[in-house]
Amino acid sequence: MERRRLGTSGLVVSDICMGTMTFGGQCDEATSHAICDLAWDAGIDFFDAAEIYPVPPTAELVGVTEEIVGRWMKTKPRETVVIATKVTGPGHGWFVPPVRHGKTSLDRRQIVAACDASLTRLGTDYIDLYQTHWPDHGMPYEEVLGVLTELRDAGKVRVIGCSNETSWGLMKSLWAAESHAVDRYQTVQNNFSLINRRCESELAQVCRREQVSLLPYSPLGGGVLTGKYQQDRPAGARFSGYLVDGNERQKKMARRFVNSRTLETTRRLSEIAQSLGITLTALAVAWSRQHDFVASTIIGATSLKQLDESLEARDLVLDQETLDRLDELEAEVPNPMSEDGLRHL
Repeated sequence: MERRRLGTSGLVVSDICMGTMTFGGQCDEATSHAICDLAWDAGIDFFDAAEIYPVPPTAELVGVTEEIVGRWMKTKPRETVVIATKVTGPGHGWFVPPVRHGKTSLDRRQIVAACDASLTRLGTDYIDLYQTHWPDHGMPYEEVLGVLTELRDAGKVRVIGCSNETSWGLMKSLWAAESHAVDRYQTVQNNFSLINRRCESELAQVCRREQVSLLPYSPLGGGVLTGKYQQDRPAGARFSGYLVDGNERQKKMARRFVNSRTLETTRRLSEIAQSLGITLTALAVAWSRQHDFVASTIIGATSLKQLDESLEARDLVLDQETLDRLDELEAEVPNPMSEDGLRHL
């Protein structure tokens, strides 16, 4: 497992990160701990959570993921585990989160309260990487960054980052940090995969030139790039449920990921993977890891088998011919996902 620095910070992490949004939802605690153990044994020391996990968020389960991760962390020396989590973004926009009665915001009171609650659930006195889950573009960045800087000064947080952020928002935040002498975001966690390559354009330029690390989530396109949606809607799969029983936001998300263009791209990618003698999962994760602006690719799992499939990519390096084939496919079927949601922020 390679190790890479997060931005310009002192944090250096495994280049694969274990995502935990299934813990307490699709995975019970025993399975979640077994997944963490397998990831750890494979060399992963970086684990990503959020205060509203598991997904889909519900009032009954919110915070359970952090509790499960916290109990697992007790089995390891604290300094050997790099833990990331997130404060929920504003609740007045695209999504009303089931935390703090849906009246969430990124002001001082709520950020501090969220951080303290996460520390309690995780059973630790500091968070290695604390991220805003999504931004509030109507609020001054210096206010948000100022509070996060206070948390770092208090020793509760080591490094700060953002998630689901636009290129404009990231640059605005960096300008605010420099202008107001507060901490900067060292990482940005966005959706990035072979069916959503938008990060390779504007966001990649920001990351390279400003030394901000991308932490891609959904490198398997929400499971689409495992091929499981090719024939039908598999029982128990997240988007299968969203398409049938989800609310309008969930149905829209599912249609972004599962549509004729993403399925055609997946079919062609499967042929490339087969020609290389590797799995489609390994191809997708390896491709994500090979970007110079990526520090750590976040994988998820609901079983040990799923995690094993993703871990096949840990030592896999795609040659230039393969990368060229993937670029040719992108040119033939550009932007398979209809959009990635950021334009609604």
